[in-house]
Amino acid sequence: MPQPDAVLFDFSGTLFRLEENDSWFDGMVVDDQQVDGHVQAELMRRLTAPTGRSVEMGPEEHHAWVNRDLAPHLHREAYLHVLRESGVADEHAESLYRRVVDPASWVAYPDTAAVLAGLKAAGIGTAVVSNIAFDVRPAFASIGAAGDVDEFVLSFEVGAVKPDPAIFAAALARLGVAADRAVMVGDSEEADGGARALGCEFVLVDPLPTTQRPDGLLRPLRERGVLS
Repeated sequence: MPQPDAVLFDFSGTLFRLEENDSWFDGMVVDDQQVDGHVQAELMRRLTAPTGRSVEMGPEEHHAWVNRDLAPHLHREAYLHVLRESGVADEHAESLYRRVVDPASWVAYPDTAAVLAGLKAAGIGTAVVSNIAFDVRPAFASIGAAGDVDEFVLSFEVGAVKPDPAIFAAALARLGVAADRAVMVGDSEEADGGARALGCEFVLVDPLPTTQRPDGLLRPLRERGVLS
């Protein structure tokens, strides 16, 4: 297949991952039990899963959840509800939520910077296309990759969430690239795979912990012939 003109990337679970530190849970109890590793992992899953929902929700909470990536205040409302319904006290729910929306809390996959730099050097356009309600640009600046991303197409800034074709169309328009000349890379068939509706090729990656996925971006892009 010919080399594409652009590669679109999801953010969470694709380029970066929110990885907990034990200190985040100091003094925290859930349902009157000290938080152990299994509970930590489940809370983090509930905070980062790209689709679905994990707790009961009334009409107002469901509205916030469905629209969480379109407005920061709805994002905060939705995730604080998830944490509280998971048995986390208000004080700790607020603390954990602050971690979620802090770009410094997110860890880059080992090959993220190299892949973005390689695409830049090859003259291939790039865009980060994310369902998110906070600015992730500082995360890229922290690894020296801010200049290697051509466009940031964030749901709360453009008013559309994946898999809505509108968010992918916005990215393609900004890059000036036709859909059949672009590849979308992401960890969700449901959300990121929506790019196929426009004619983009889709590459699925596994949102493993960063230490367990050293080349999860580089390898499929090399196999696809995008990078050498």
